[in-house]
Amino acid sequence: MSSDSHAVKVVSILGNDYSIKAPLGEEQALLDAAVMLKAALADTKKKYPSLIGDKLLVLAALNLCSQQVELKRQHKMDLNRYQEQVSATVEVISKTLAQG
Repeated sequence: MSSDSHAVKVVSILGNDYSIKAPLGEEQALLDAAVMLKAALADTKKKYPSLIGDKLLVLAALNLCSQQVELKRQHKMDLNRYQEQVSATVEVISKTLAQG
């Protein structure tokens, strides 16, 4: 893959600049992720003002991962509920057609 298919973005996290290659078309997702991480770092720093450096970064990352795990769990439950509703609707339609 050529380097032309990636855009380099500079993201500053905890005072350090990181040059990160993002596939073309995904640059905004990278920038949005950086904003989300910065917000998580700020929130974690408010809750635990004595944390610095790697410990702050790890706790913020764990909090973000925990939120992602919960969202996946909720999504799976919602998907199962919707599937049950669709199945019930299909069953009613099938019975109605069979009677007609």
